[in-house]
Amino acid sequence: QLQFVESGGGLVQAGGSLRLSCVVSGSTFRFRIIGWYRQAPGKQRELVADISTGDITNYVDSVKGRFTISRDNAKNTVYLQMNSLKPEDTAVYYCNDKYGLRNWGQGTQVTVSS
Repeated sequence: QLQFVESGGGLVQAGGSLRLSCVVSGSTFRFRIIGWYRQAPGKQRELVADISTGDITNYVDSVKGRFTISRDNAKNTVYLQMNSLKPEDTAVYYCNDKYGLRNWGQGTQVTVSS
């Protein structure tokens, strides 16, 4: 039973950067594949990136080369470094166990202006 707390969102202009953090509570964190998800108004939630216990990463095509997911098992934290942000990246960003998808946090708002 993992719990998730997201932070780091904000308002930036196109081309700017943000670093999101996800603090995960639970002793099994290091054994889980953790993903970052986002949901824009009127759209379904989509998986943006995920990272395995062996640091294998996956990204949706639209963010490849711009976003980097990483994890620090000692701190029970997953990060999402977001560079070259575009207006279409605007959404609420969440993190979760890719195979659990329960106990959603409040998310963190990312807004990118043109």
